[in-house]
Amino acid sequence: MSAHTLPGDTHEALPAVGGASTRITGPALDVVIPVHNEEADLRRAVGRLHEYLSTRVPLTFQITIADNASTDRTAAIADQLADELTGVRTVHLSERGRGRALKAVWAASDAAVLAYMDVDLSTDLDALLPLVAPLISGHSDVAIGTRLHRGSRVVRGPKREFISRCYNLILRGALAAHFSDAQCGFKAIRSNVAQQLLPLVQDTGWFFDTELLILAERSRLRIHEVPVDWVDDPDSRVDILSTAKDDLYGVARVGRALATGALPLAEVRRQLGREPLEPAPPGVPPGMTTQVVRFAAIGVISTLAYLLCFLLLRTVSGAQVANFLALALTAIGNTAANRRLTFGIRGRTDAVRHQFRGFGIFLLGLAITSGSLALLHLSTPSPSGPVEIAVLVLANLIATVVRFLLLRGWVFRRRPAQP
Repeated sequence: MSAHTLPGDTHEALPAVGGASTRITGPALDVVIPVHNEEADLRRAVGRLHEYLSTRVPLTFQITIADNASTDRTAAIADQLADELTGVRTVHLSERGRGRALKAVWAASDAAVLAYMDVDLSTDLDALLPLVAPLISGHSDVAIGTRLHRGSRVVRGPKREFISRCYNLILRGALAAHFSDAQCGFKAIRSNVAQQLLPLVQDTGWFFDTELLILAERSRLRIHEVPVDWVDDPDSRVDILSTAKDDLYGVARVGRALATGALPLAEVRRQLGREPLEPAPPGVPPGMTTQVVRFAAIGVISTLAYLLCFLLLRTVSGAQVANFLALALTAIGNTAANRRLTFGIRGRTDAVRHQFRGFGIFLLGLAITSGSLALLHLSTPSPSGPVEIAVLVLANLIATVVRFLLLRGWVFRRRPAQP
């Protein structure tokens, strides 16, 4: 393994969060490429990146190939590249997981700024310097490439586009995220920030990025976004369904940790000096637009939970019983999630009353959908399938609007302060 330092470079003090300086003991930039069974693309990608860094980026650098449990010739090729190219090193891990690889390499790196990119180099490398420059200067703490900025140029299929936007909508609703693109494989972080956040990140797979960004945002760190030119890799082997399931689990886990105060984010803020210039007044609920977005995201998650509950209950009961129990269970979770995330109500005060009222709204929604079908069958004894579906869609839309308005204006209406 080898590390790269340009001739004549000296170690300098870079600005750090909180006003102190950070002494560089290694390169200014460490770019990590996590790989698993990438023998076909690895040499081309590392060669292209090395040439770009050597000729276009005025920083000392290191490229780290993080091989996580490859079973093909990836490890051997990585070692060859480390021998052939100055500034390239290889780290071999015995277990799979992109998040595990990044966490291990970043935690041990002596570079001032830590970055990573996917081996397919889908993101145009001209975005690299704009990505890391605010971190080198000390202006920002984390930087991400975003494919969802209007200045980005992206080539990918409608399926991936739809999934990406839905995922980010869920993050905005369920976790109040403000960054635009959680999973673009093009990110960077200051090393002193990474040392504070990495011990708190639990995920070892694809949700690693999202969890790190949520923790950074909740720690009031500055996240810099760079519009990128991005071309989808048609040979990507990512299992979309499995990744989506793991991501939804991660959203629920992180949301629970944030709601219970299990994460020491106040200590992270204290260590990194990112306190607000002026604290927000207590007890101010989220605005209307934010509430609508969060309500919609929680609705998507609740629907997925309902389907899972229904399928499990259907194995031991009839369809109507399974439907009612699945709806009732998810209604309880939906009310709790909206209470905490959509309307910003914390603590146990009035929690039971909120659940009773929320269950009443659930019954009202059930009456709207069931009643609409009953009226349809009264007017048309044998309606076609598409007509029934159209009526149910309209009824559910009405029930959803009614539910939101009642949650906002009745269930979670804040009592006026006593004089």
